Amino acid sequence: MSGRKRTLEAISFELVMTVIAVIALAIIIAPSLVVLIVSFTSGFSLRFPPPGYSLRWYAELWNAWQLHFAAKNSLIVAVWATSLSVVLGVAAALAISRSRTLSARLLDSLFMSPLVLPALAFGLAALMLFSLVGLPVSPLTLVIGHTVVCVPYVVRNTVAALAQLEPTLLESSAVLGASRLYTFRRIVLPLIRPGIIAGAFIAFMSSFDNVPVSLFLRDAATDMLPIRMWQDLEGKLDVTIAALSGVLIIATVALVAVMERITGLSRRLTN
Repeated sequence: MSGRKRTLEAISFELVMTVIAVIALAIIIAPSLVVLIVSFTSGFSLRFPPPGYSLRWYAELWNAWQLHFAAKNSLIVAVWATSLSVVLGVAAALAISRSRTLSARLLDSLFMSPLVLPALAFGLAALMLFSLVGLPVSPLTLVIGHTVVCVPYVVRNTVAALAQLEPTLLESSAVLGASRLYTFRRIVLPLIRPGIIAGAFIAFMSSFDNVPVSLFLRDAATDMLPIRMWQDLEGKLDVTIAALSGVLIIATVALVAVMERITGLSRRLTN
C-alpha cells in the first residue's frame, strides 16, 4: 500500500513539474512567436493578429540606413569586446582554475562581479569613472564597458573546460620535456577550445544586445542597434523594427544551433 502511495506521489510530482515546465516554455517562446508573426503584417501598425501577411517590411529593411548604421556599430563593438574578453578571460581562467588559494577565490569573485552588479549601476559607475580620468564617451569607452560585462562568460566557460582537463596530460608533457608554452598550445588549448568558443559566443551576444552600458557610455555619433530599435518603437511604432526583430530571432536560433553542434553549448551552460 505504501509502495503504491509513493508511486502515485511520484506520478503527481512529475505531472506537476511537466505542467510547470510547459507553462514556463510557453511564456518564454510566446513573445518571440508573436513578434515573428507580426513582422509579416501587411498593415502599418503593430497589431496581433495582423490584418494580412506580406514581406513588405522585410524589404523596407534594405532602405533603413539608420538601422544599418546602428547595426554596424553594434557589430564592431561586439567583435572588439568579444576579442578582448577571450584574451582576458582565458588568461584569468588559467590563473584561477586549479588554485585553491584565497587570492584565486578573490580574483574569481572579482571577475564574476559584473554579473551580480546591476547593469544600470555599472553603466553609471563607469561613466563617472571615465569622467574622473578625463576620458570622454566614445567607441573606446563602449568597448571597455562591454568587455567588463562580457569577460565573466568567457571565464566561467573556460574554467569549466579546464576542470575536465586531466592533470596527467600536463604531467606527462612536462616529463617529456615540453615547455609550458608548447603544452598550452598543443595540449591545453585544443582541449579547452570548445569552452572558449562557447564563452566567446555568449559574450558576443551579450555585447550585441547590451542596452544599459551602451546607454551611458556611447556618444551622440555612436548609435547602437538595441537603443535605436527602442527609440523607433517609442517614437513611431515602426513596423520595420518587428521585421528586424524577426531577422535577429532567426539568426540567433541558427547560431545557437550551430554552437550546440560544435561545442555542446547547453551542456556547458549547466556546468
